[in-house]
Amino acid sequence: MSSFKALKSLSLLWMGSLIGSGSTFAIYTILARKIGPDTFGIFSSALATITIFSLLAGFGVSQVWLKLFGKEGWEGIRWVKPSLKFVSITLILITISVFLFSLFDLHDDITSKLLLILVFYIYGYISVELVASKLQLEERYSYLAFWKLLPNFSRFILIVCCYYVLDISLSVFDLGLIYAFVGVVFTLLGMMQLHKMRKGKFRLKGHEIDKNKTLEAPKIITVFKEAWPFGLASLFAFIYVQSDIIMVKYISGDAEAGYYNVSFVVLTAILIIPTILFGKFLMPKYHRWANHNLKKFYDTYKKGNFIMLLTGTLIMFMVILLSGTLVPLIFGMDYSPSIDLLKILALTLPISFLAYSIGATLVTKEHMKLKVKLMGITAGLNILLNVILIPHYGAKGAAISTVISNLLLLILYYVVVKKRVFVNEN
Repeated sequence: MSSFKALKSLSLLWMGSLIGSGSTFAIYTILARKIGPDTFGIFSSALATITIFSLLAGFGVSQVWLKLFGKEGWEGIRWVKPSLKFVSITLILITISVFLFSLFDLHDDITSKLLLILVFYIYGYISVELVASKLQLEERYSYLAFWKLLPNFSRFILIVCCYYVLDISLSVFDLGLIYAFVGVVFTLLGMMQLHKMRKGKFRLKGHEIDKNKTLEAPKIITVFKEAWPFGLASLFAFIYVQSDIIMVKYISGDAEAGYYNVSFVVLTAILIIPTILFGKFLMPKYHRWANHNLKKFYDTYKKGNFIMLLTGTLIMFMVILLSGTLVPLIFGMDYSPSIDLLKILALTLPISFLAYSIGATLVTKEHMKLKVKLMGITAGLNILLNVILIPHYGAKGAAISTVISNLLLLILYYVVVKKRVFVNEN
């Protein structure tokens, strides 16, 4: 891909992601002002809880497709049908699990009902992710950008219409219905795209068709063996990034969870930059280069590290300087406690940006299982620190825990990549 085409593709992806994440940011801004810290804490913690179940859907299938097609080329199509069967099995198990989880005494009635209706959010989430992987493999970046922004933008439009056009006061359960409705719509749209892919209507980029090479279709258990490291990695990443919201709610209360979520929403919006660059644009290429062009792989890795460290540091200082003005302006004076939380979380920006760059190389070849172990260590430390710090410092304890956890992950990534991925280059 030429530099111009690469820049154009990246611009489209970032623009789409900015609109999508901007829609989420706008949704949380509206809800924070309309429903207050307590109710906002209930909704955001329920959504964070259901996101954990979403990550178990398919358990890494959408990510492993990039690896398998990067390695096998057109022969990778043999993985699609058993992968979709595996996803269906996980969705059935997750639906049952959410139902049982909602019956726990630790939830109030509102939270229990909210969890049940948000099951449809899970179906929409996995459909969007699978189709996104298909579009990445086809290098249809404009369509990918549009596809990824649509779910959040649709929720934003519905919420704006209810509040400002129809003048409807939404309850927490009403919000759950909106998220569920969008989930159902994108489940149906995704099924249409995936059906075409299963039938071979698919335009894989970067590989030539080898008519003399035919491999046997794998079994569902084989799909699981390939996918579980990616699924576990996503789960661990969620734990050391987002599980703080859930733990803050159940340890320090709904209001503290609301304050923390405001600062976390800002952090998430910023982290779109490395997520798109390494997760969407470079990842299919990394898999290809790791197998066929190691020099290109290493050169991109070095440049990426420098750019991410510089960018993350500059944005960190901007957030620290502007947080005192922007948080009350955007979310309202009720969320003033979020200012200090955002300043603490800003410290993790250069750390996280660099960790994205270094950690992306561990997704290639057979390094993924090692990456999962490093993420598991980080997730374990994060939970331990949350248990120790949140009872004493509330949401600030969770923010401190996040910074320490991300720093550990960065150190582990750097040491392992130097010893395992780029041994000869070092």
